[in-house]
Amino acid sequence: MTAFLVIIVLALLAITFWQISKVYKLAKPSGDDGDIANDKDNQKQGKIMLIFTVFLYGLMFYSFYYLSKFYLPEASSAHGDSYDQLMFISIGVIMVVQIVTQILLHYFAYKYRGKKGNRALFYADNNTLEFIWTVIPVVVLAGLIIYGLVSWTQIMNPQQDEDTMVVEIYAYQFDWRARYAGQDNVLGKANVRFIEGINQLGVDETDEYGKDDVIVNELHLPVNKPVIFKFRSQDVLHSAYFPFFRSQMNVVPGMITEFGFTPTTTSKEIKNSEYMIEKVRHINELREERSNDLVAEGRSPLDDYEFEYYLLCNKICGVTHYNMQMKIVVEEEEDFNKWMKEQQTFGELLAQQ
Repeated sequence: MTAFLVIIVLALLAITFWQISKVYKLAKPSGDDGDIANDKDNQKQGKIMLIFTVFLYGLMFYSFYYLSKFYLPEASSAHGDSYDQLMFISIGVIMVVQIVTQILLHYFAYKYRGKKGNRALFYADNNTLEFIWTVIPVVVLAGLIIYGLVSWTQIMNPQQDEDTMVVEIYAYQFDWRARYAGQDNVLGKANVRFIEGINQLGVDETDEYGKDDVIVNELHLPVNKPVIFKFRSQDVLHSAYFPFFRSQMNVVPGMITEFGFTPTTTSKEIKNSEYMIEKVRHINELREERSNDLVAEGRSPLDDYEFEYYLLCNKICGVTHYNMQMKIVVEEEEDFNKWMKEQQTFGELLAQQ
């Protein structure tokens, strides 16, 4: 190992001295030195810049076309349309600025390529231009920020009324639990110090508000009903990610974070949408190809894929972070109420001990 390190050090020293020799050589150029760019070199490099511009934008537009199939479908929450609109406006502004600046950059590199005898023009400043390219970004960014703040406020500070449902999302390595506030719509107090036996979420057994709380492993939500989510973590930093509802929140140990949204598309509706039918068909075609290979190897084939909403963890929280997910079912309120009646309350679970 020592000999290998010595060889590496000697190689690096050799490269260093070689580079120093090149710098010294460039510092004293001769008239016929091949390392000095001439008009032919500048002409070639200028044309390469134009070719690269065509390649760059051809690749960019192809990527947009090819990767568009990976876009999420329309948002399944009330605020999602505003969120998506803000994102596409931002992308549009960035693309316009990027296209204009990059095309000018590469065009000027060709137009003002070096020629023997030419001298660069020193251009000190122009107050009008300085004003224009300072004011325009300020106005555009201010508009985007104000738009974003409106969407942010809608998500982070939802108005709570009698119709708003309160749900706690509890994270731990490597799973989720949901706790509904019950008939009183008030969550009971909880602390990780109270975790013991069946009390896996640390609900305060002496708090009357917690007796009617309902703890489940699968999140059910009634469509078109606002929900406020309160997040707790038992161990490390997690991130509750609802991609189809365009919402995400860090779940931080020792504190409660929250946001709210109103689901607008039931699980049944999105499964029957044209987008999802095509998506599931394509995925199952790929799984069938893989299953054929597995069967040839004497292994069990893959089951057919069926879409469901899922709550995911978007923080790398440990070795099985990739599988930390909880199924979400968005359904009509009648179906939700029927499901809720089948669940045991925390008080009923304690009585069974």
